[in-house]
Amino acid sequence: MAEIKFEKAVERLEKIVDELESGSLDLDESLKAYEEGVKLIKLCSKKLNEAEKKIEILTKEEGKLTSKPFSIEEE
Repeated sequence: MAEIKFEKAVERLEKIVDELESGSLDLDESLKAYEEGVKLIKLCSKKLNEAEKKIEILTKEEGKLTSKPFSIEEE
């Protein structure tokens, strides 16, 4: 699967879910769609992890700016 943008991957994943939920696909088509969906989920997860690593929060500590890794738990 060629590298695609996160937003496009999510759009395609939503379409796959709709197709699978509709019941209009035969078994072989359903399996292919499911396999594509799994690949898209892995791609989206990878992209989200990469983005999380890039995010830094600037804080002021002892009069100077420092950075620390972003944590989802912090709010």
